[in-house]
Amino acid sequence: MSGSEADPPKQGVDPQSEAAEASTGSCPICRKPRVAAFRPFCSKRCADLDLARWFSGAYAVPAAESDDEDDDGPI
Repeated sequence: MSGSEADPPKQGVDPQSEAAEASTGSCPICRKPRVAAFRPFCSKRCADLDLARWFSGAYAVPAAESDDEDDDGPI
């Protein structure tokens, strides 16, 4: 191989957008070229912005709501 290895698969990421990102080699935050030290980002700033989005709840894994939640019915 020529020194570029594939990124490990990420959970909750659309495979098509992941493939497009991998082919462009761009930062998922600002679209600048990636830097190996901050992969898949271009800088510590973009990595920190992504982490802040996770902490704030901007990124979320969709979940199906179940109808059998506590509906005050008989047990």
